[in-house]
Amino acid sequence: MEQILKRDKSNSHKEFEKLLTEDLDSRKLKEGEIITGVVSSIGKKHVFIDISAKSEGTIPIEEFKLTKEIDKIKVGSKIDVFLEKIENVSGDVVISREKARRAKSWKKMELAFENKKDVQGIIISKCKGGFIVDVDSCLCFLPGSQIDLKPLKSFDHLMKVPQTFECVKLDKKRGNIVLSRRSIMERIRDQGRDKIISKIKEGDIVEGTVKNITEWGVFVDLNGVDALLHITDISWSRINKPSELLSIGQTVRVKVTKIEPKSKKISVSVKHLTEDPYSKVINKYEVGKKYSAVVTKVQDYGCFAKLEDGLEGLIHQSELSWTKKNIHPGKVLSTSQKIEVELLEKDIEKRRLSLSYKKTLTNPWIKFAQDHKVGDISEGTVKNITNYALFISIKDTELDGMIHYKDLDWSEKDTELEKYKKNQKTKFKILEINQESEKIRLGIKQLADDPFEFFANKNTSDIITVIVNQTSQNGIYVQAGNKNLPILIKKNQLAKEVENQRPSRFVKGDKLDVIITELNKEKRKVTLSIKALEEKQTKEAVKKYGSKDSGGVLGEILGPYLKKKKTKDK
Repeated sequence: MEQILKRDKSNSHKEFEKLLTEDLDSRKLKEGEIITGVVSSIGKKHVFIDISAKSEGTIPIEEFKLTKEIDKIKVGSKIDVFLEKIENVSGDVVISREKARRAKSWKKMELAFENKKDVQGIIISKCKGGFIVDVDSCLCFLPGSQIDLKPLKSFDHLMKVPQTFECVKLDKKRGNIVLSRRSIMERIRDQGRDKIISKIKEGDIVEGTVKNITEWGVFVDLNGVDALLHITDISWSRINKPSELLSIGQTVRVKVTKIEPKSKKISVSVKHLTEDPYSKVINKYEVGKKYSAVVTKVQDYGCFAKLEDGLEGLIHQSELSWTKKNIHPGKVLSTSQKIEVELLEKDIEKRRLSLSYKKTLTNPWIKFAQDHKVGDISEGTVKNITNYALFISIKDTELDGMIHYKDLDWSEKDTELEKYKKNQKTKFKILEINQESEKIRLGIKQLADDPFEFFANKNTSDIITVIVNQTSQNGIYVQAGNKNLPILIKKNQLAKEVENQRPSRFVKGDKLDVIITELNKEKRKVTLSIKALEEKQTKEAVKKYGSKDSGGVLGEILGPYLKKKKTKDK
């Protein structure tokens, strides 16, 4: 009997659980969703909510106090809650009013992002890189760059004050929402800008206030719309910087020169309020004539000079000096300096004038050609030394001349450059004046007679007398006549017999008869030989006296001489 009762009790319990589960399922309670409950009672610490579950849900009363709802709810009030769990470990229902508010706010933000609608929120705190904004209990991020149209020094006036924002980014996976206050302000500004711009057209003359000044222009406020006044539109004459003529807060009349259709950017001009002085006065000036001018600006590439108000031209760097090609313009002319210029070219369409300063000065190349001629002897100072030439600053002129190393000495050796130093004074002869290419060639060796002149009336096979200067392993150096022209007689040309071809057997100062075996007067090349002379003398003696072996007397004549010479050599 007892077992039957237990079985019936167990069956009844299972049946109750089944019915309860079916009842709960019919109520469609699902975890993670927002459901509507009814306030059943309000305690000191909790508010009890009936959601038609196994038991009532409880919500800490602090959640209602924070949102100031505690004064609005009463027993029987319907309220939305977030169902976290139908039954926890203790068998209680877990619900949250705050999470329900947040979930609603997130859906609201999703709709705002999709439909590009503005939302209302409050900036509650500052964080790294921006601010935290509360939008109906949904915490969003406001980047610092999106809080205003311009950088702000203080944000106190914006904190905890209702503001309008645009939802610019929403990441559902990470739960991030990014807002922008700047986009709202830009929209308001653009709406007002469009209204103002619609009342302005190109060619209008309006008044504005100088708002900001940069190096390249000025921003003018036209009743709430910024317009750009470029530095080139401030004055017909060239200015160094806008602050020379304008200051912040100054009222200025301008002419609207351009309105961009898409960007709505406005360009204005001050100079176009007056007639262009260029077109008015340009016809007074003729190319090739000289005029007075004042230097207005110095740049790396040249100087600007003013002929009169509104009329300026460029003196290019190449037109500053006849002799100094790469000099900085600031070392030739200075600002406000009064000068004379020659008009080289005028381009009326491009409003450009090309001027020359050097053409108002005496051309040193013409003057030098008038005062000097090829062959004149002058003097100067060594200005520079390279590996191939000396550059000489010619006395009493602005010009430099070049002395190639081959023109330093008749030996034409580059080692002659080592004998000279910078600032050393020296005399020279002018060899060439090329006015077109602006070159002057000078020479020092030409101050002395050409030692090669000794061979002017000589020919190949002539016999001459030379003096030994020095000996070397390769041969001996000899001097022809009284001229300082060292000539090498190679070792194999010192004697017919090999044993006599030792350079050491010659002494400085010895006089020797040699024969010219090669002579090229154009290339200034000469070859001398003792061996060839001996061979020539031997042939002539054989021809005249015959051979000793054939019964002649040559052996008797030359025998004692050759024997004596051989003994002397030993």
